[in-house]
Amino acid sequence: MPVVAAIAPGSAEELARFAELQARLPELIRTVFSDRLSPRTVVVVPGLSVDAEQLARIPGALHYEERQLSMLLLLRLPNTRLIYLTSQPIHPLVIDYYLNMLQGIPTSHARRRLTLISTYDGALASLTRKVLDRPRLLHRLQESIGDPARAHLSVFNSSPLERTLAVALDVPLYACDPALMHLGGKTGARRIFRDAGVLCPDGAEGLRDPRDVAAALAALKRRNPCLRRAVVKLDEGFSGEGNACFDYQAVEGAASLERSIERRLPELLDFEAEGEHWEHYCARLREMQGIVEAWIDGGDKQSPSVQFRINPLGEIESLSTHDQVLGGPSGQVFLGSTFPARPEYRRLIQAEGLKVAEQLRERGVIGRFAVDFVVTLSGDDWTAYAIEINLRKGGTTHPFQMLQFLTNGFYDPEDGVFRTQDGQPRFYYASDNLRKDAYRRLTPDDVIEVSVEQGLHFDASTQQGVAFSLLGCVSEHGKLGLTAIGNSPAKSQELFDRAVGALDEAAG
Repeated sequence: MPVVAAIAPGSAEELARFAELQARLPELIRTVFSDRLSPRTVVVVPGLSVDAEQLARIPGALHYEERQLSMLLLLRLPNTRLIYLTSQPIHPLVIDYYLNMLQGIPTSHARRRLTLISTYDGALASLTRKVLDRPRLLHRLQESIGDPARAHLSVFNSSPLERTLAVALDVPLYACDPALMHLGGKTGARRIFRDAGVLCPDGAEGLRDPRDVAAALAALKRRNPCLRRAVVKLDEGFSGEGNACFDYQAVEGAASLERSIERRLPELLDFEAEGEHWEHYCARLREMQGIVEAWIDGGDKQSPSVQFRINPLGEIESLSTHDQVLGGPSGQVFLGSTFPARPEYRRLIQAEGLKVAEQLRERGVIGRFAVDFVVTLSGDDWTAYAIEINLRKGGTTHPFQMLQFLTNGFYDPEDGVFRTQDGQPRFYYASDNLRKDAYRRLTPDDVIEVSVEQGLHFDASTQQGVAFSLLGCVSEHGKLGLTAIGNSPAKSQELFDRAVGALDEAAG
């Protein structure tokens, strides 16, 4: 067996080779991406390249690799080959579920162009790391790609591991350069917001330890005497679980505000992540730094996000807007989304997000990303505060891809509405965190059967209905994802509620 050429990870040689590979992307966009009949290979690595500790906090984390099965929509292009990697094999039923919803292409034709490769490793670790640790598997993957000049790597998030994999496979990475990922951290995002002239909450960034946090909280209170709460965030926190709320009420009137905050910080921080504690949080803060921000209050307060893509030609594409469904102790943990964001502030967040996108483009960022906002209503006017940048795919990526996958429609950035091929608007309510212990009684077959029996399965004739994700997670963790697509926000909500009710009844 030929050995995959090894270049030391992180070496000058690897960085130089990676730059050469990335230089291929503009030509790929011009000649391959622009022609639906052009042969190409897309290597999908859907794993989350975050540390094992963060993965352990996500119930069913390994099954999150199934979320990017929406990428199977690319098999609608008749000469496109898709290689999909996973830690553990995906059940054939789940693959069939997606392929059978693919319109305009026979299932057998699509299946011939789909290659599934598994590491057979269920450890809570980066999927990319697992692939790199298996030279023979890496060689098989390399052989499966065919012509590397017509291939690219698609990932959930990029890290130095994905750069190493791209170099090993001799294909470019269509995602943010790992060297620029700090721009998507909480500290980097606040600096981008300021450079873009986009409003963000008062606060401080680059905090290294509890003393820095206490000083920042005290300074924030002095600048805003009426402020009641603030938020502490770890720089690389995931889905809001690196956040903690601080209530100023307990330190009001203290002789030395900063010393009082520092002394009482361990007891007064209210952590979003279940099971988080002070000593561990401090260690993470020292490791990755963090920020402090004013808590934004308002009578009508919403948490929308806007999604963009910067292609290798430097063109910015507005992809979608969403209202986020949030949970957790103080409503900062992502649970799901509705599409699109409300019309009252849809254009506002798109315009503010575009300013952020332009700053990221100037710094060389490519690929998908999202900008999260908090918007508040004062009188007749909405105010948008930029909260964070996610330089990766996220919880809003796969439901929107499912909408595209199922309808073959298009997004109109002028009014922020998605339309089918015949111009009809479509909306959805989606969650990848539908979780109940009773659902452990169900298998993926049961979920699909319930959907069909209750008339909920997506109907291509009406282009409405329900599509599931994370099906492999349901029996083990009682958790799955659900995207309900309707011709109005009310219809999508009704379909979502009906689906949940049907699952509840089936689970007993």
